[in-house]
Amino acid sequence: MRESTDLRLLRRAIALAAEARAEGNHPFAALLAAPDGTVLMEAKNGFHPHGDGTAHAERLLATRACIELSPEVRATATMVSSAEPCAMCAGAMYWAGIGRLVYGLSEARLKALIGPHPENLTMDLPCRQVFAAGQRPIAVEGPALEDEAEAPHRGFW
Repeated sequence: MRESTDLRLLRRAIALAAEARAEGNHPFAALLAAPDGTVLMEAKNGFHPHGDGTAHAERLLATRACIELSPEVRATATMVSSAEPCAMCAGAMYWAGIGRLVYGLSEARLKALIGPHPENLTMDLPCRQVFAAGQRPIAVEGPALEDEAEAPHRGFW
């Protein structure tokens, strides 16, 4: 982990997740950063107002990155997520060619926290397993700052 930069970026993603919650959305967010730590783009969960279960922050960010950034930029970028990407988002990240991931709250801890909530039926499929099934390596750092990353979820679900 690139300690100071990664932790600064992760705290920004967690703050965005808190903003998403304050805006009436699910408390998840992600950002994409260049190797020097410059934030290239940010996304918050987009479940509400349309109830789009695929509008996870990481998936939205991966789609936008494919449209706006070259494959070379994506390959050297780091996705920083407030929580571990689900299988769908890990797949989107893989197909977008994003080279590195840093995340806060683990999927296992999230599942233990929220249980079988109908708006977030968490899967037991860690992102590392999704990436391991692919042919392109993706560096993964996390979980990190889990207590901080859990805060936007407390009392939400």
